[in-house]
Amino acid sequence: MLSTAKRRSTKNTIDRLLKDADFDASLPELLELPVRKVINRLFAHLCDPDELIKMRAVKVVGIVVGNLAEEDVESARIIMRRFMWNLNDESGCIGWGAPEAMGEIMAVSEKLAKEYTHVLVSFIREDGNFLEYEPLQRGVLSGLARLAEVRPGLLKSAATYIQPFLRSEDPLLRGLAVRTLGLIEAKSVRSELESLLRDETPIKIFINGELSCCKVSRLAEKALESM
Repeated sequence: MLSTAKRRSTKNTIDRLLKDADFDASLPELLELPVRKVINRLFAHLCDPDELIKMRAVKVVGIVVGNLAEEDVESARIIMRRFMWNLNDESGCIGWGAPEAMGEIMAVSEKLAKEYTHVLVSFIREDGNFLEYEPLQRGVLSGLARLAEVRPGLLKSAATYIQPFLRSEDPLLRGLAVRTLGLIEAKSVRSELESLLRDETPIKIFINGELSCCKVSRLAEKALESM
């Protein structure tokens, strides 16, 4: 059992590395820390008001849990179920960062992706575990977009549940839906994507781990090009 001083030192190390200007160079040091201690502290950062720190925490969670799945898949499943519980109304939690973390984990671990993709999709299904709170919907679509970057084949059947977000009043939801549908090459939504070529609303989204500022119209253009 770690002493109070040791726990504080681990916490401070994680906080420092997440804020490091050269974050990628700090990753190896983060990944050398005890898994349980890293995960517990990173959970706190999943609701960080600084979007960059939050998404760095998401990235580390993905790597740590993805690697854990190769050594102890049941322990990795417990963490996935913890995220699922945090998104459940009965948990009393809001679930900040949980869907993004689930998407990142599944981008890293094919094993977990095959088991839990349908769960992440269920959070945008009216006949599933639909989340009505728009900020959480953004998290789900962000997680799906990340998963689609790596494993688009697993989301082919999810196009019908993502498509309604193309008509959302929230430009970030529209943009995330456009990007995800483009990545999975959902040709059935081509006409709706074409209508968004006139959507000049600027948004900020994470693309391949980097925060990017772009217009919905540009995302629609890229999605159509991919088809």
